[in-house]
Amino acid sequence: MKLLLLFLFCHVSSPVKHSLEYLLTTSSGVPDFPDFVGTAVVDDILVANCNTNEKIIEPKQDWMKKIFQHFPEYMEEYTQMCLVNLPYGFKTTIFRLKQDLNQTGDLPSVSLLQKSPSSLVSCHATGFYPDRAMMFWRKDGEEIHEDVDIGEILPNHDGSFQMSVDLNLSSVPPEDWRSYDCVFHLSGVKDDIITKLDKAVIRTNLVSPSQFPAGPVIGVVVGLLLLLALCITGLFLWRRNHHGFRPANNSSSQLDNTLALTDDNSQ
Repeated sequence: MKLLLLFLFCHVSSPVKHSLEYLLTTSSGVPDFPDFVGTAVVDDILVANCNTNEKIIEPKQDWMKKIFQHFPEYMEEYTQMCLVNLPYGFKTTIFRLKQDLNQTGDLPSVSLLQKSPSSLVSCHATGFYPDRAMMFWRKDGEEIHEDVDIGEILPNHDGSFQMSVDLNLSSVPPEDWRSYDCVFHLSGVKDDIITKLDKAVIRTNLVSPSQFPAGPVIGVVVGLLLLLALCITGLFLWRRNHHGFRPANNSSSQLDNTLALTDDNSQ
């Protein structure tokens, strides 16, 4: 590939030495920045680049543009190389380097998930790369297919992948759960990740009675009741002050007023 590029870049044979460099950059989780950028530099001069956002290789020199115009098959070949082959190979190399250096970023994590005690138990793996992976349930060391639902491999926002495989345990007594385990195998990785089916490690959204914060909840309820009582008392006092309440013995004064009005009318 390098010899072919040098042949294209040099119009005549020359004893002068030339340099060709590929600058490759991959990233994940950076807003508005492509996952992969590839740049070709000849004799420290930028001649072409590409990235996964624009999906096309862009010549930077007029003579390079003429080459692509006269040889469109080279344009297609280099576009395929820059947008498919190089990103995949480069990301795979970085992934394996991180493994060799015992780095944990973008390495898979496997968890057991269950929505409710009667739901399927899901073995979920995420953060792995590349997408060539498989996951299955075993019983007593043997792979099983009955009551098993294998999900698709899905992409994450950071360029890694995730997948899950569900197991129906409705007919399995709790004492037999430890006979099961989940196996995650990633292509190119020697050791599998094996997760024993243990109810204690299953992650769920439910809260057990022992974990329910009864004290704080009761305190909040009591506080709300007291606040309601204060509001009712305040409303009662406000109505009394603004609308007025006549004394209990006001019947005699009303009678006196009535008699006075009667005497005046009679006169």
